[in-house]
Amino acid sequence: VIGLVIGKTDVRSFPDRKNIGTERYTFSFTIRDSPTYFINVQSWGREEYIRSLSESFRVGDCVTIENPLIQSKEAEREEKFNPVTPSGYKLLLSENHSVVKTSSCYDTDTRLLALLHLPVKDPQDYYSLGDIVANGQSLHGRVLNVLAAVMAVSE
Repeated sequence: VIGLVIGKTDVRSFPDRKNIGTERYTFSFTIRDSPTYFINVQSWGREEYIRSLSESFRVGDCVTIENPLIQSKEAEREEKFNPVTPSGYKLLLSENHSVVKTSSCYDTDTRLLALLHLPVKDPQDYYSLGDIVANGQSLHGRVLNVLAAVMAVSE
């Protein structure tokens, strides 16, 4: 699978239920290969493997994923932490079987670069900041999709 990395989480660790006293590490990212299709990719493993893999690419890079495991996603649980994707599946990377290679989008397909700036949500499924300010009370407690631009960054 070849795609553009459009999102990425930080490395996290969890206690390993099978090996008490040890930790399992994970991170996930989302790749896109067309305006319509994108999929979440998750990797679990030893700290060295996960940190090395996470540091090998960043958002905006093109990646080639070889030998991923394809799994049905558990939409309600998984989409709390990852973008909602149009696919009923996710890709799972295995330290022993999967390979992720980075390459220049110019070497792969320059059309992929245009995908970096496309929203992953339906354009009709957003609230503007003005809508939120005007209707804040009626929106209290709801989860909203917001489309906004950063105007300035400071301390």
